[in-house]
Amino acid sequence: MGDGKQTRNEEFQSFVVGRWPRLMRTAFLLTGEQHAAEDLVQSTLEQVYVAWRRVGGADDPEAYVRRVMINAHARRHRRRLREFLAPKDDSGLVREVADTGDLIAQADDRSALLKALAQLPVRQREAVVLRYWEDLTETQTAEAMGCSVGTVKSNAAKGIAKLRAIPGLADMVTHGGRK
Repeated sequence: MGDGKQTRNEEFQSFVVGRWPRLMRTAFLLTGEQHAAEDLVQSTLEQVYVAWRRVGGADDPEAYVRRVMINAHARRHRRRLREFLAPKDDSGLVREVADTGDLIAQADDRSALLKALAQLPVRQREAVVLRYWEDLTETQTAEAMGCSVGTVKSNAAKGIAKLRAIPGLADMVTHGGRK
């Protein structure tokens, strides 16, 4: 009986070690803050550990864990916890167009993207992150978000449209071929 529990613990540990970076990236994109992302992943893994026998036996344990994380994030948002991505008072700054190999510019671009993602409503942000950053199919995204494929399409389209309407993001893509 103890061997079964030890085996489950080893399976869970192996899962966490292998998936931690991807789970953290998704959580960071959802929350926009490193510490909040760590909290989200840890609380998700706490929930999953309790049910690991069922989760580990699922067809796609990573999808199951992702769904738990999306639900946990949605619950936190409903409680109206504030999320911070970047200071909001840099509107007077002028952007230079940098070379494509400029790592500092890439960091600035990433910061601008994260700031733009923070402006999206939660469901649109979830759809954009899961579809375009995590590269999930519409069906996988719908399963993770607990909604229909049509809702995913709608939220993703609205989110992308809002991102395209932000002048700084459009400039990044059109100048110098950077993304």
